[in-house]
Order: sequence, then C-alpha cells, then structure tokens
Amino acid sequence: MLRNLHIKNLALIREVDVDFGEGLNILTGETGAGKSIIVDSIGLALGGRVQRDLTRSGEGASLAELVFEVTDEETLKALREHDVEPEDGVVLISRKILDGRSQCRINGETRTAQEVREVAGCLLDIHGQSEHQKLLKSDCQLDLIDSYGRSEIEDIKEQVASDYKVWSGIRKALGKEELSEEERVRRASFLEFEIGEIDDADLRPGEDEEVEKRYRKLANARRIAESVEAVHEATGYDSSESAGEVIGRALKRLEGISEYDEALSEYYDALSEIDSLLNDFNRGIADYAGDLSFEQDSFEETENRLNTINRLKAKYGKTVEEILENRDEKRLELKNLEDYEATRARMKKELETAETRLKESSAALTGLRKKWAGTFRREAAKQFAELNFARADFGIEFRESSSFSANGRDAVEFTIATNPGEERRPLRNVVSGGELSRLMLGIRTMFADTDSTDTIIFDEVDTGISGRTAQMAAEKLARVALHHQVLCITHLPQIAAMADTHYGITKAVNDSLAITNIEPLSRSESVDELARLIGGAEITDNTLASAREMKEMSDALKAEL
Repeated sequence: MLRNLHIKNLALIREVDVDFGEGLNILTGETGAGKSIIVDSIGLALGGRVQRDLTRSGEGASLAELVFEVTDEETLKALREHDVEPEDGVVLISRKILDGRSQCRINGETRTAQEVREVAGCLLDIHGQSEHQKLLKSDCQLDLIDSYGRSEIEDIKEQVASDYKVWSGIRKALGKEELSEEERVRRASFLEFEIGEIDDADLRPGEDEEVEKRYRKLANARRIAESVEAVHEATGYDSSESAGEVIGRALKRLEGISEYDEALSEYYDALSEIDSLLNDFNRGIADYAGDLSFEQDSFEETENRLNTINRLKAKYGKTVEEILENRDEKRLELKNLEDYEATRARMKKELETAETRLKESSAALTGLRKKWAGTFRREAAKQFAELNFARADFGIEFRESSSFSANGRDAVEFTIATNPGEERRPLRNVVSGGELSRLMLGIRTMFADTDSTDTIIFDEVDTGISGRTAQMAAEKLARVALHHQVLCITHLPQIAAMADTHYGITKAVNDSLAITNIEPLSRSESVDELARLIGGAEITDNTLASAREMKEMSDALKAEL
C-alpha cells in the first residue's frame, strides 16, 4: 500500500509530506485549494506526462516521491518480473524535475518513465476521468470479463496464445517459402555456388587462428633473424664486450680473492651459476637461429590461405566455425528447395492442424467468456441499480473477429438503455462523464474481493451525483476499502463521512504566494469539515449535528461491513 507521499515545489505546493493509512483515505478541501494537485503528483511520480511550468515559480527543481509497503506475494512476484526487489518490504519511487527534464528512480536506481509506469501497474490503480474512458473501449471491456472469470478463463487464454504462436509461425514461414519456379532455380543455383565455395576451401575448425600465427611469424622472419643474431652475439663469448666474456673476466677476479673471505666465495658461486645459465641460454638461442629459415613459397602459400579464410569470413561468418554452420544452413535450405513441393505440402498440413487447434481453443475461450459475461452482466446490473441506474437495461454483445489473435476471436460491446422502452446502445453513445464514473465504481466493487492491486485512487468518482446515489457510492467505496487501500478526493459529505482517515486540503497566501497544505484531521476536525461540505460557508449548530449524525451512521455501516 501507499504509505507516504512527499511533494516539493510542485504547482501550489511548497512542500508536503503525508502518511496514508489502511482502508478509506478521504481528501477534501475548498474549490481551488489544490486537491487535484495531489493526484496529479502521484501520477507524475508514477511516470505520467510532465506538464510545462509544473515546477513552482522561483524554484529550480521539483520532486514527487512515493513510498509503498509491499507484502502480497503476487505483487512481489510481479515486481520481480520488472527487476524490482523491495528493500525491507518497501519500494521507493521518485521523480525529480529540473530545467524541464525529469529523472525517475525506483529504490535509488534510475529508470525510464515507461519502466516506472509498468511497475506502478503492479502497485496502484488511478481511476480518474481518463481511466473511466477506457471503459468505453472493447479491449478493456473484454479484459474485465476475463478478469471476472479468471479462475476458469486464464488457462484457456494461455492455451489460445500458445496455439496462435504456433499457427502464426507456420503461416509466416509458408509466406517466406512461396517462390516461383524461376525464383527457386535462381536461389538454388546461388546456394550451390556458396556451398561449393566453402567446401572448396576445405576449412578446419580453429584453422584461422593457426594460419594467422604462422603468417605473423613468416612475415617477420627477417626481423626475427636479425634480433636473434644480435642477442646471440650480446650474450656470447666472441667479443670482449659480450656478456659471456665480461662475466668470465669477473669470475677470474673473484676466484683470485674468494679464499680470503667466505662471503666472497658465496658471490663467486652465485656468479658461476649465472655464467652457466647464460652459457645454456646462448647455446639455445644459437640452435634457434640455426633452425630459422625463410622459404618464399611457404610464405606465399600461407598468405594465400589467410586471404582465402578472410574472404570467406567477410561473406559467411566471423570464425571458421560460423562459416561451417552457415554452410550447413544453406545445405538445409537447398534441400528444402529441391523438395519444394513436398516441403510446402508438409507445411500446409501442419498449418491446417495448427489452425484446427487454434479454432478449438478459441471456441472454448469464447464459450467460457459468454458464460462469465452472463454472470458479469447480472452482477453489474445489480451494482448499477444501487448507483441510481435502477431502470437501466445493461447488456453485453459478442461478435466474432474475422481474424485470429493471441487473445482469441472475440470482441465485445457493453450496451445500456438508461430508460424503459429504449433500445440498448453502446455505452459510448449513451452515458455522460459522471455516469461513467458511477459505472466504473460499480464494476470496481465487483472486483473488491479478488483484485490483488493494493492501492486504488478514485478521482472525480462523485461527479454529477448527490443524495441517495452519493450515499450508495460511499457505501461501495467503503466495501472496496475492506480489501484495498483507497484514496478518494471528494466534495460530497456522504463519501467523506466514510473516511477511515480524513485529510483536509487548504490553501493559504504567504508573501503573495499561494501555498497548498494537506493535514490529517482529528475526529472533531473531520466533523467540522463535514459540516462545511453540508452547509457551505456558514456552519450552524444544525449542520454540525447533521455532520455528527452522518459520521456516526457511517461508523455503524462500516462496522456491519
């Protein structure tokens, strides 16, 4: 759940630090106090679009930071799929805006805004006007039915996705294999040439490295010979300046005095060992020089072989092993071309089998969806009736797509008639924004017991409602809050009275600058705020009494739930 929200230098907010609790968290305040900034800041931290001039005037940088506590195993698993591991059960998501550019972080690690949005989907749902609009889209409607019947639908959906992958793979391969007779002959001829070119080279694995080493030695033979001769002369005994002659003279000098001091005798022995090692080295280097030879024919042969290997590398692979693998692939392609008709016949048969499986699994998926759509429709109609759609006629229409997909062949359309005697029409053609918010709240209530999302934010859920409908909306929010942490911004006292934790949002003007603040309210302060929502600017004893009564009735209802 969302434990903490920290905002700094965003719009009207200089700095706010809010701790949220479990259950229903209600935020209220005067119009223009900055209630929308709270939800906007959360959306911003979770990878939302950065609006221009969002940073508070006169400040260099702004920040929105969220602290989530995660204990649910399903959520933890989903986070790990995005390479996020909570630290001590906590996930910290922040976004800093500086000079019009933003930087997103998860647990201190820089992430892209898209990555943050994907992670946010595991932790929190925001239901504002834009999210409500998704309810009008066929894909979203189908997802709702699939989620509602997840216990039965999930496995068959995975089967359809698997069958589609096989079917589309064969279909794609068949498309690639569709060649005219002239194209087949031309391709086969080209393959035969390439295979022959590689075969004629008679390559051995690892040969490229051997030839390169031999070529380097032969190409530098003269330099090697000159250097070896110089080393032999410098370490030998043919010149008075050679190391062997110099050490020999030094040995004679030490030999003459070593009997006078035991330490000198040890130095004599050590220099004798050096002389012996140098003598062995000099004989060895002389043998190496004697074996050196440069054969022009051998050099040219090696050079030509290296050129052949490098030419084939440029065409067929970076190593001899890759070249040989490429040749084997070309042999297989050539064989398929030679057996073109038989290969295509086999692939067509495989495609027919795969399509039959896909049709069967898609049909099974459709059957389950229609079964659960019936249950979904009845439960949704019940929820809608409680939200002042008592006479509405809600329906779900299925149609079959002309093509297959990894999600089956179904498209659905939610339809509704809001008055008796009217024909049902698509949701998008009937409902207003406020009605859509109520419909989404009703549907959300249906998922209250099963949805694994810890935190749900409702923004604009109270648009266009009042009276009994507002009371029913409040009860549904309270029901959802039994299983989830809920944050809701509202101007309706019926909804605010249901708060488990009530926050007041105020705006003050300091030094000619407007500043928004948010503070948790005590019970008495919450009652005063309810009275303001009920009575407006003038709060009387009667409105206070009504506020207390509303709060007590809400407490009793929550206790029953």
